[in-house]
Amino acid sequence: MKHLRVLEDAGLVVTRRSGREKLHFLNPVPIRQIHDRWIDKYTEHRTAALLDLKHELEGES
Repeated sequence: MKHLRVLEDAGLVVTRRSGREKLHFLNPVPIRQIHDRWIDKYTEHRTAALLDLKHELEGES
């Protein structure tokens, strides 16, 4: 439960109470922001290289 609390405080997990149950759901917005901030910078170069290859193979300028 301590780890869930940390994730909840960080806004990565949203909780909802239903009677005696406490339901936990992932919050996709901040997870996507983390992805965009940390992962995209490593994939940007590869994506550009693949686009260049595509244009070369298709004979585009």
